[in-house]
Amino acid sequence: MSDTQMPPAHPFDDDKLKEECGIFGVIGVTDAANFVALGLHALQHRGQEAGGIVAYDPDHGGFNSARRFGYVRDNFTSQKLMETLPGELSIGHVRYSTTGSKGQTQIRDVQPFFGEFSMGGAAIAHNGNITNADALRKELIERGSIFQSSSDSECIIHLMARSLQRNIPERMEDALRRVEGAFSVVAMTRTKLIGVRDPLGVRPLVLGKVGDGWALSSETCALDIIGAEFVREIEPGEMVVITKNGVDSIRPFRPQKSRFCIFEHVYFSRPDSIIGGQSVYETRRQIGVELARENPVDADLVCPVPDSGTPAAIGYAHESGIPYGMGIIRNQYMGRTFIEPTEQIRNMGVRLKLNVNRALIRGKRVILVDDSVVRGTTSRKIKEMILDAGAAEVHFRIASPPTAWPCFYGVDTPQREKLLAATMSEDEMRSHLGVDSLKFISLDGLYRAVGEAQGRNPAAPQYCDACFSGEYPVEPSDMLQKGFQMKAAE
Repeated sequence: MSDTQMPPAHPFDDDKLKEECGIFGVIGVTDAANFVALGLHALQHRGQEAGGIVAYDPDHGGFNSARRFGYVRDNFTSQKLMETLPGELSIGHVRYSTTGSKGQTQIRDVQPFFGEFSMGGAAIAHNGNITNADALRKELIERGSIFQSSSDSECIIHLMARSLQRNIPERMEDALRRVEGAFSVVAMTRTKLIGVRDPLGVRPLVLGKVGDGWALSSETCALDIIGAEFVREIEPGEMVVITKNGVDSIRPFRPQKSRFCIFEHVYFSRPDSIIGGQSVYETRRQIGVELARENPVDADLVCPVPDSGTPAAIGYAHESGIPYGMGIIRNQYMGRTFIEPTEQIRNMGVRLKLNVNRALIRGKRVILVDDSVVRGTTSRKIKEMILDAGAAEVHFRIASPPTAWPCFYGVDTPQREKLLAATMSEDEMRSHLGVDSLKFISLDGLYRAVGEAQGRNPAAPQYCDACFSGEYPVEPSDMLQKGFQMKAAE
């Protein structure tokens, strides 16, 4: 592997929606970068391509940074490296690219990004996607900005540099008012840790207390790993500026109704995290309950497609009364970049990650519960493995509605024509996958599972569910310029 490019992902990973990015920051603790490394390790599921950490120490060169490809555990556990990141203030980022040169990730694209301003330096890490980044980039380049990366996030740094506001938090406010789309941001100056969520609150961000210091994180599970107390979620449209004196809250944007990403409940967040006061695990289990109520079938065994289908499968089994079993075993030590030297080995791709528990499956009518169907390629291979193991029937139950529209808010989804549900009816998908039955949870059922007893309000949806409904809460202006066709008004 070169030092400028990541190797290709394993084909099994290519049929899942990619987990955006994870951000983490700490202020007011000794060796803050070590806390950030631990937090990023807990957020690794949100991005496995690369990670970066910036720390500040006035006695050791001011701002120091390290950016690396690969897993946190393989890079930020080196004592020698971590000693180059001293200080009581630090932020970090784990990355899966949703913009820029996919498959050709350069080290210059790895966050956090750093900028030197007249009032001092600042580093910034961003989770989400700026839907008007192309237009902003063109404007900024025409006005003299020189970009170092292909990332949409770098636009924020350049907008801050051109702002006439008097300090960095105000410049950030000024910059983010120009930005469209979804963003959660952690940033740092020499003395401040800053966190911001977009006005719709599409992407998550939480506040924690660690000793005498504070932490910001994409998810609560990362607070747990450093022994921090969860304080609250950063609210949609809120900016917090944290110093040694405490937390100041600012409201720089016009108030809007929250449209949090509902797929965080389904797949992205770790099951041991808390979202909106709800356990992610319990929500996913309840999705399985709703799925069983909506789509029963006579069968002998409920099996999850590990690991993301497990809580929903448990809920389905409990509600249906059909026994739960681990019919598929995941190889926990299989990396994303397994060497595949021959066509014969490439054809074994899914089996390198998943293996069927033949003794349990043989002769059974099996319900497979998975979180989603994207292209359907992996679903077909798993079905074949189950039938090869001697299953009598295979029924798929999917813990989300059909994914028929791409996400433009920080999730890497295929082009619409490559999404199975965009080109096929449910029955056509069943035939394409070659299973005895295929059923998805309804959008109303998903809303009930996440706590909306009356289901989805079609006049004013409570969540961002554009990947299912095609109703985008923020117009994807760059994509419209490229010819993307929005859903026709009904």
